[in-house]
Amino acid sequence: MPEYKDLDRKVITLSKQVCRMCTEAGSGHPSSGLALAHLTTALMYRVMRYEPQNPWNTGADRLVLSEGHAVPVVYAAYCDLGGVVGTPDQPSALRFDDALTLREADSVLDGHPNPAVGFPFFDAATGSLGQGLSVAAGLAAAARLDGSDKNIYCVIGDGESREGQIWEAVDFLVDHKLTAVRAIFSCNGQGQSDYVSPQQQADVLARKLEAYGCDVRQIDGHDWDQVFEALTCEAGEAPIAIVARTVKGWGVNELQAHNYHGKPLKPEQLDQALADLDAKAAELGIAEAADAPCIEVTTPQPLDRPSGEALSAGTFAAAAEACGLGEKVAAGKLATRRAYGVALAALGADPRVVALDGDVKNSTFAAFFAARHADRYFEGRIAEQNMVSAAAGLAASGRIPFVSSFAKFLVRAYDQIEMACITNANVKLCGSHAGVSLAADGPSQMGLPDMAFFRALARSQRVDGAPSVRMMLPSDAISAFKLTELMANVDGMCYMRTHRPDVAMLYDESETFEPGGFKHLEDGEDVAIVASGYMVHVAREAMALLEEAGLSASLIDAYSIPLQTDEILRIGDDCRGQLLVVEDNYLGGIADEITAAAATSDLGVRVQTLYADRVPKSVKTPNEALAMVKLTPADIAQAAQAMFDQSA
Repeated sequence: MPEYKDLDRKVITLSKQVCRMCTEAGSGHPSSGLALAHLTTALMYRVMRYEPQNPWNTGADRLVLSEGHAVPVVYAAYCDLGGVVGTPDQPSALRFDDALTLREADSVLDGHPNPAVGFPFFDAATGSLGQGLSVAAGLAAAARLDGSDKNIYCVIGDGESREGQIWEAVDFLVDHKLTAVRAIFSCNGQGQSDYVSPQQQADVLARKLEAYGCDVRQIDGHDWDQVFEALTCEAGEAPIAIVARTVKGWGVNELQAHNYHGKPLKPEQLDQALADLDAKAAELGIAEAADAPCIEVTTPQPLDRPSGEALSAGTFAAAAEACGLGEKVAAGKLATRRAYGVALAALGADPRVVALDGDVKNSTFAAFFAARHADRYFEGRIAEQNMVSAAAGLAASGRIPFVSSFAKFLVRAYDQIEMACITNANVKLCGSHAGVSLAADGPSQMGLPDMAFFRALARSQRVDGAPSVRMMLPSDAISAFKLTELMANVDGMCYMRTHRPDVAMLYDESETFEPGGFKHLEDGEDVAIVASGYMVHVAREAMALLEEAGLSASLIDAYSIPLQTDEILRIGDDCRGQLLVVEDNYLGGIADEITAAAATSDLGVRVQTLYADRVPKSVKTPNEALAMVKLTPADIAQAAQAMFDQSA
């Protein structure tokens, strides 16, 4: 139709550029990009309300490319539009030929979408498939809180729809009636190594989406009338899902060959590909006219989002009393998981704070927040992967999301957590019931490898040099309360580890905590013991046994990673050069922090480690669990005594 001629020309121009980009880069996914040429052009040149010259406009519609490998076509369009990249302080406008810098080391056009490298048009890193729809859900949840009518468009591949997280996200969208999201499934019928399963065919996907409660529209993804009708129709009470039949490698014969995924055209193939697209242009009747800018989008008004100074949880005593825990506090014993819930509820007085939980809020004590701030609480149900990615979407919208579940259950979302780290998402995680002290529920419920995983991320740096994750390891209720408040005020991802048993208070409300800090709780001269969390209390019992044997021990509460280790090593050096590290998890946490530091130190401190070196099982009490993995006070005292004897 005549009114689409300018868009047809744009599709040809962008498709040619996608081919050039990937050939120049020597890698990439041109076939997937061409499958999205019409949908991308419709969105970025006509449908979306946004400003390419101001990607930070808070009122703008958003595009999430879950099918991250198809990103060259979005880059080509954004460069054609003179889109701005960088930061608000140092913006830079792209030119069309900047698209040819795809995948270069100093380019913002990363191989897959990543806002952290300076491409703010996207809100989250994608490319590990199946996560984008969850991010879109988080963006929509934030838009609702903002009172915004923005739309969130999410493009998903048919192959990735096999991922369970896609269906976690669809459930979440329907549960929370997030109709601002428009999920677009590009059904080109091909995966990476073969055709997609019959279960991912367009008709089957449509029936699944209908069964999940979506308003489904099936279209030809290269037919302008059908594309625009589906993208612009008014949403009702159910989220709209568009199932678009597309052609992988549209317009280029070579790229339409079976199994042509993740391969650029060779330089000698490029001329033929461009000729194929010229032939397609002639077929469409647009061969004689030159391509020209054809953007017709609405510029939205920026939103007024909540802002403020440092977040405060107030006093621990008042916050605990407000949650009905006054008597427990007066008794002097409270679990760190309860104190986390107390702090979260108090922080919720600030409208920036939101919370998500995976159907265990009565165990993590996120229930305190849910009861007081229901409009900012999002129940994730038993779908941890969706919950973490949705939190990344909320964070991209200026909210401060706290995500809580059992530390063991967060394991199934480690990929999503890493992707949020790549994004530099300001997400706060709390893994409760960590360590072997959980006891009776057994190893299927215990968080034991979490320290190794999060320490690996904590020892990597973001683009700005900050740790990718900061770990908080409270040992009592006061430290849990204060460290939760600290997490809210630290930019970037944080992970807190809480435990189930009630424990004695070690600190008073005047105590302060800092990222990477530790507390020197007891000062001795014969051996130094380093512990965190629940093991601080076990170590105190061990010290009483050592005192009976005539030994004087120092005790260090290492409550944060990355840990400031220099002073800890000096304390060990003063204790005959003996440091004993004890932790209730598998190897890779505090023990590795200390041993790695000692290995490069000039002090010559000898470090021994005690940790859970075997898979535990269900037992009735924390003490029995500690005995099973040889971490009882007696085990710790015996190890400390042996170290002292060897140093004599």
